Amino acid sequence: MRLPLLALLARGPAHGYELKQDLEQLLGAEYPQPNVGQIYVTLGRLAKSGLIEGEEIAQSSRPNKKVYRLTDAGREALQVWFEDTSDEPRVRDDFFMKLALAPRTGLADQISLINTQRRQYLKTMRNLSKLAAADNRDNPIAHLLVEGAILHLQADLDWLERCQEELE
Repeated sequence: MRLPLLALLARGPAHGYELKQDLEQLLGAEYPQPNVGQIYVTLGRLAKSGLIEGEEIAQSSRPNKKVYRLTDAGREALQVWFEDTSDEPRVRDDFFMKLALAPRTGLADQISLINTQRRQYLKTMRNLSKLAAADNRDNPIAHLLVEGAILHLQADLDWLERCQEELE
């Protein structure tokens, strides 16, 4: 959440609720949205680390609000983030660890684990497919998010088939 909030602040100052609305508008309802409390906690941490600074703005008919702006250090951290590649191979996958350890424990059967995981992936795929079908493409970022999740799930399902073939 830290870096996406920095990215939203790169275009100009904003308060926490505005940032939450920006995330919701950008990513759509498909993406699990943080609550506003989580956003404010993260903003506090970003301020402590010197990546943003906040300023109290007086409001006549409402409580004061705190508006945050990106610091030079925050802009630099954001630039590093954009230049960095995402290299996250799935070798630390929780399901794979269960699959690998099941025979050693005697507490779970590998094929049963695969079948249970497959059912979960298929359920998730159905839900995502409904979202994709309902999507009217007004929000291309949200559409791409759902499409990417579906493609990842399809790859996961193919991999489960491969696991089952190897282990049977």
